[in-house]
Amino acid sequence: MVVPPTPANLERAAQIICSGGLVAFPTETVYGLGANALDATAVAKIFEAKQRPSFDPLIVHISDREMLQQVVREVPAVAEKLMARFWPGPLTLVLPKLEAVPGIVTAGLPTVAVRMPAHPVAQALIRKAGVPIAAPSANPFGYLSPTRAEHVERMLGHRVDLILDGGSTLFGVESTIVLLAEKPVLLRHGAVPLEELERVLGTVALQVEASEKPLVPGQLPQHYAPRTPIRIAAPEEVPSALRKRVGYLAFREVPKGFKVVKVLSPTGNLLEAAAHLFEALHQLDRLGLEAIYAEPIPEVGLGRAIMDRLRRASA
Repeated sequence: MVVPPTPANLERAAQIICSGGLVAFPTETVYGLGANALDATAVAKIFEAKQRPSFDPLIVHISDREMLQQVVREVPAVAEKLMARFWPGPLTLVLPKLEAVPGIVTAGLPTVAVRMPAHPVAQALIRKAGVPIAAPSANPFGYLSPTRAEHVERMLGHRVDLILDGGSTLFGVESTIVLLAEKPVLLRHGAVPLEELERVLGTVALQVEASEKPLVPGQLPQHYAPRTPIRIAAPEEVPSALRKRVGYLAFREVPKGFKVVKVLSPTGNLLEAAAHLFEALHQLDRLGLEAIYAEPIPEVGLGRAIMDRLRRASA
């Protein structure tokens, strides 16, 4: 059931979380599928609903620093710098976990991925529930991420107790993930660009290559994929005879000859392009096309996160 985030519906959603149920809710990145992060049985329902493999860890969402103490064993100085700059917001930090966090949340790893979302609906839900909420994207495993409540309803509606409709998400791509070990390591490109991290940290090591044993969500070789086959290619690389049978996901300009074209940002704005990425792919995927071709995006700022999603979708 999709409902607006009224005070009464937020109270109802919090009660569902506290009683071991599932609630889909908006964040500033994508919609999440949430359960009480300290309840292993409730978290298992996330994996069942998404058909998600148990070796893929989840992100835990908190509302404030006090709640952080329920899941994290220690907070190094570098984490404090990042929290001061980016929290609440679309940055996930990987930190040593407390025993209270069930192994199913972290795929048995000694660390937990944590973030403090900035979206007011997410914040209100976590505060009312009074518990940290484990929440991957609210979609079947490996499929396109949801950026609107109707995406969640179409893909998982019958498996979710309640869907809070907060409108379209701001960033449209998932959070950036940083591992805080001896040196900060970027594990997933996301809504906080590498350049912004480096303004705080200096040089940041990268470990974003695909892995069959992920340390964090979004590291598997194939992910974020539509049902329609997707390929990355400039318009001129797609044969003319093929164009009339396929769709094209363009960055700025409409190329000629394709059956249907979706443009991410006519002005070349990377934030706008990221925000429209999954919505455009959802639309193209429902048209019964032979294939979808996607234009390469400049790999600066949010362009890195966009290209990361496109590469994994086309794997």
